[in-house]
Amino acid sequence: MTSEPLTPAPADADARRAVRPVPVYAAEAAPKVDLAMLDRARATLAKVDEIVVPPRDATAFRVPAGQFFRIRSVEGPQVGDLNLWAADNLDERFYSGKTRALHGTHLDRGDRMWSGFPYLRPMATITWDTLDWYGQDDFGGAVHDVIGTRCDPYTNRLLGGDPYHHCCHSNLTRALGAAAGLPLGSAEPLVHDVLNVFMCTGFDRATGRYFMKASPVRPGDYLELFAEIDLLAGLSACPGGDCSASHSSDAAACYPLLVEILAPDPKALEGWTPPRASDYDLSHGAG
Repeated sequence: MTSEPLTPAPADADARRAVRPVPVYAAEAAPKVDLAMLDRARATLAKVDEIVVPPRDATAFRVPAGQFFRIRSVEGPQVGDLNLWAADNLDERFYSGKTRALHGTHLDRGDRMWSGFPYLRPMATITWDTLDWYGQDDFGGAVHDVIGTRCDPYTNRLLGGDPYHHCCHSNLTRALGAAAGLPLGSAEPLVHDVLNVFMCTGFDRATGRYFMKASPVRPGDYLELFAEIDLLAGLSACPGGDCSASHSSDAAACYPLLVEILAPDPKALEGWTPPRASDYDLSHGAG
């Protein structure tokens, strides 16, 4: 955004600015989340596995459809970059842009992580968030955003930084390659924009620029999600730590993240089935 307009304002400028906005999508028309059923299932959860994600690194893990997973802060304030793929088809992966368009810039309980085209179905649903009290602060900041991308070595080099191999993009590339048995050159194109777990971000009201600030997360806090389909997930413990100052370097204090996989009593999900992919006919008007 420029500080001064390049052209003079027209006579009806105020009237144009005063036009009321309307939602782009009627998201309430999407299939409803049965939170009552998910809460009943939550009451029966038993831990079946846990994974520690080391600081400045990433780990991939699998979650069967119908199970839950929690991303937990365990030693200090730490944000994480989360990617999701369909376990049996890596071409189906989390679509942060459409998720943002349907739910908003930051996700909370009841919001879903949607897959990209031609699938467009829920991959995971947020079922609990111990940071939901934070809301939106006076700067316009909130947690769990789908507006940022992921720190990466390419942007770091573009802005004059040294080569840094523990950016979240590189971390996730290594983790996916190891989990899927892919060489790095094949894994990298499958790494995509993320859910920034615990990260506190927003847009500066004066400039429109994306900002980050110290995450409010503390040990014991967690974000919990329900796997709607069989998932392969990748989580990077961001080199920015709590993202209060910097990323893409070793400067910030960083801590591990704990992933807990939890299974409910199957009776609590009686009648539930994984969502099907979009039934659009793929003709695109060509006949």
